[in-house]
Amino acid sequence: MLRRIEALPGDFAFDPARCALIIIDMQRDFLEPGGFGAALGNDVTQLHRAIGPCAALLAAARAAGLLVIHTREGHRPDLSDCPPAKLTRSPPGMRIGDAGPMGRILIRGEAGHDIIPELAPALGEVVLDKPGKGAFWATDLENILRNRGIEALLVAGVTTEVCVSTTVREANDRGFRCAVISDACASYFPEFHAAALAMIHAQGGIFGWVAPAAAAITALQETTP
Repeated sequence: MLRRIEALPGDFAFDPARCALIIIDMQRDFLEPGGFGAALGNDVTQLHRAIGPCAALLAAARAAGLLVIHTREGHRPDLSDCPPAKLTRSPPGMRIGDAGPMGRILIRGEAGHDIIPELAPALGEVVLDKPGKGAFWATDLENILRNRGIEALLVAGVTTEVCVSTTVREANDRGFRCAVISDACASYFPEFHAAALAMIHAQGGIFGWVAPAAAAITALQETTP
């Protein structure tokens, strides 16, 4: 049965059997002190507002039987997949690969690279490691979605204007329809969050739809008459 989410610029219709929830980079390195987000000089508490809505959305998606995918941005321990321009963005001692309170910053396998406990993946859920901003670049995400017959995505996570927006734009170019869940996303800069959401649903939904978590959860909880 098709479900409908009240969204901008109009209702987002989806079949739960062909829809996936993608939670972008809700990692300790971005949300907790001592990680990559803090190393860039950001107030990591700005991202905490997305945790509650994201957890509620995740629970509803699981109950509805959606495919759930968690992404993690991070790099190989030898940094061979980290471009120099990205590596040198922070000052020495606070760069990707440097030692931090949660292990080496933004390195796969370190404690900081892991997803926060509130959103820990359940057994069998896809955990996708990515070296860049978008979840499609240098990953097998598209194959996972195509093989499961997925055509629509609910997108949450951080940060709205960077990894979330990049993933949505990549998905749009590949023919996937995306609904970004506004309060289940966050940015270190609230004004960037608002601008990024506006860009997504502008011009009749040029990149996708935008809806609050409550509307998405209501649609996910609908039952077949």
